[in-house]
Amino acid sequence: MAANQERMSCLMAIIDTTASPVRRRTRSNTRVAQREHNWIEPLDILVLAGGPGAEREVSLQSGTAVHDALTKLGHRPIMRDISSEDLAALEIPVDFVFIALHGEYGEDGAVQEELDRRGIRYSGCGAESSRTAMNKATTKQLAINAGIKTPAFEVVSMDNVAGIADRLGAPAVVKPVDSGSSVDMTIARSNEVLQEAANQLVTKYGRALVERFVTGPELTVGILGNEALPVCEIRTKREFYDYNAKYIDDDTEYLFDLDLPADTVRSVQALSLAVHRILGCRVLSRVDWMLDESTGEPELLEVNTIPGFTSHSLVPKAAARVGVDFAQLCQRVVELSIAPF
Repeated sequence: MAANQERMSCLMAIIDTTASPVRRRTRSNTRVAQREHNWIEPLDILVLAGGPGAEREVSLQSGTAVHDALTKLGHRPIMRDISSEDLAALEIPVDFVFIALHGEYGEDGAVQEELDRRGIRYSGCGAESSRTAMNKATTKQLAINAGIKTPAFEVVSMDNVAGIADRLGAPAVVKPVDSGSSVDMTIARSNEVLQEAANQLVTKYGRALVERFVTGPELTVGILGNEALPVCEIRTKREFYDYNAKYIDDDTEYLFDLDLPADTVRSVQALSLAVHRILGCRVLSRVDWMLDESTGEPELLEVNTIPGFTSHSLVPKAAARVGVDFAQLCQRVVELSIAPF
């Protein structure tokens, strides 16, 4: 208990900003505020939201919430859509870009690479770590290389999809290699369903990830800066934590008062921070786990480098557990992204 309280105290010291919103000041007064309260000057901030991917609607919700929070903080945000075919938003002169794009052209490193090319500062992970984390198979292999457990898996394509049901066997999870929000994900409880789901995804995407199904609590940990936020257990009344459970259902439960051994909770936090670093992530991520009920050990599912910023989203809920409200969280993301690293 004492160790946990000490960890929480350290976390609060890092992510505490102030209870009062940032207000516009003279430049000299702002510099004093920066030294005394870790504030930064009000900035012209471009919030990128929407995008071309399957998570567009959620991205627009995240972007709106971030825009409103940054306005409350005293910044001067504008929100714009973007895609690889339409980069007009990046021509707007701003001090900083807050990326609220989920999935394609947000978490895959493409927009980060373009911002790097233009010399524009932006929130969250860099291009390389974003690309790495977006690829679930690469993420899992890097975890394995570091001695971190992850469910057994195979990446299938047209060349090897035949017979995957015989090789891996049900129950299994079939999902895209590089998509988010559980889009096109199937829990296959028979070999017939497994094979059919794998065939369909390979036809649609060219490849698919087939992963051993793990029974047990689903856990997630937000990483902010160099600290792990409180562990959250997700409980849904659906078959699994799908798109509707994530963003629409009001009866999905997010539990922070966990009926788990303290050592297990600390281990999941430490492993989450380790994975965040192994992938080269910075500023913000969310690391998802299954706690295998047969072994009691956490097994890595994936890493999200641009977690949701909606009313249902997990990282804002976790930050709130340690006294950091939504606006303060957005402010901290800006500060950490601008700071040297």
